[in-house]
Amino acid sequence: MKLDILAFAAHPDDTELACAGILATHIKKGYKVGVVDLTRGELGTRGTAEIRDKEARKSAELLGLTVRENLGLEDGFFRNSKENQLVLVQAIRKYQPDIVLLNAPTDRHPDHGRAAQLELDACFVSGLTKVEVSDNEGQFLQPWRPKYAYHYIQSNLLMPDIVIDVSDSWELKMDAIRCFASQFYDPNSNEPETFISSPEFMKLIEARGKEFGHAIGAEYGEGLIKTKMLGASDLFDLK
Repeated sequence: MKLDILAFAAHPDDTELACAGILATHIKKGYKVGVVDLTRGELGTRGTAEIRDKEARKSAELLGLTVRENLGLEDGFFRNSKENQLVLVQAIRKYQPDIVLLNAPTDRHPDHGRAAQLELDACFVSGLTKVEVSDNEGQFLQPWRPKYAYHYIQSNLLMPDIVIDVSDSWELKMDAIRCFASQFYDPNSNEPETFISSPEFMKLIEARGKEFGHAIGAEYGEGLIKTKMLGASDLFDLK
C-alpha cells in the first residue's frame, strides 16, 4: 500500500496537535496519507493505552487516513537503537511514502526529540540496499527512501522553514484533537490535570495556528522544519 505522505508520531495525538491540518488538507486533494504511532502513550497521566487506541482509530476515521498503525514501542523508554530503526524501516518500506513528517527535533517532552532522530535515521537506513527487512509474512521489502522529510512543530515554539495554509481544514483538525477526549480539557473529568488538559493549552493551539497563518496571509497555518535545503524551480510557486 503506497502512501504519498506518512506522518510518524511518538504518541497518539502528536499528529493531531501538530500537523492534522496538513494531513487533512492533502487528503482533501486526493493524496493517500497515513500515520504511524511509535507508542501507545501508555505512560500518560490520563486515560489508558486501550482508551487511546480507540481515540486514535476515531481520529483516523474522521480525518480519512488511508492507514493508521501503532508500532508498540515502549513509551518513555524507547531508544534510537538498531532494533527500533529496523521496526520503522519496515513501516517505511511497506508504505513507500514520498514525504514523511517527523516529530519536533526538540521539545518539552523528551520522547519527541528522541523520536525525531530515530525517525530521521530510519528514513536513511531504509534506503540502504544491504539492509534486509521482511514484512510480517516473511516477504522481503525493497529498499525505499522518502524524497522529503520535515519536522512538525509541537509544544515548544520553533521557527518553521515553511508554513502550510490549513485554513479550510482547521475545524477538522480541532475535531480530530477532540477525539482524544481522555487527554484534553473536559470539565467533567475527575482525572489529574496535566500540561495539555487545561483550557489554556487549547488556546495555545488556536493562537499558534493563527500566528503561523498570519505570517503567510492565511487564517490558519501549520509550520514545518526542513531536514535538507529547500528548492523551487519557479519563484511564483512560493506563497
